[in-house]
Amino acid sequence: MLFMKQNARFFKSLADETRLRILNLLTRGELCVCDLMATLELPQSTVSRHLATLRNAGLVEDRRQGVWMYYRLTEKDSGLPGTLLPPLLEYLAELDVGQHDLRNLQAYLQKKEATSCG
Repeated sequence: MLFMKQNARFFKSLADETRLRILNLLTRGELCVCDLMATLELPQSTVSRHLATLRNAGLVEDRRQGVWMYYRLTEKDSGLPGTLLPPLLEYLAELDVGQHDLRNLQAYLQKKEATSCG
């Protein structure tokens, strides 16, 4: 029964465009909530709510540094998420919106690094 609940939580977490976009961005490595907010042009509350759903499904891990939370993809070696997530992430990166988000993230991170903020 627990196995079915975990799989249902996994699929439910993927049933939202914003969460799919966040997963796509996290393929580039650990990101701060502020990085995701700027890239997706969404408020902190929205990004945090979606990240909580992904964390509860076991797809992302978090860590706190000062006032900011940083997120990264969870290493999945087995089970349904470990089987389905890698090809899904490859597919998301090929979509127009996925490529657009990754370009925006890259531009944002370059600007952030150049201004030494964040």
